[in-house]
Amino acid sequence: MDTYRIEWKRSATKELRSLPTHMVQRIVEAVTQLSADPFPPGVRKLSGSQHTYRIREGDYRVVYTVTASTLIIEVIRVGHRKEVYDP
Repeated sequence: MDTYRIEWKRSATKELRSLPTHMVQRIVEAVTQLSADPFPPGVRKLSGSQHTYRIREGDYRVVYTVTASTLIIEVIRVGHRKEVYDP
């Protein structure tokens, strides 16, 4: 199976830096594992979009898009579950 390339939006990187330090490592590890399997157990497709998904890491969520044709995963948002879905 091919591996996907992980790309982070600049805003997602900024959101990641603002999180508690103990969560940053857990989230980065979870996102790294997406390169081998972009649809791990527990992944949810977000309504209203064809290629947008989210994974859960404790009380935090990582929202990302999967482009299968070019094997790219782009991390769009990272944040607390109460705030991550707000536009």
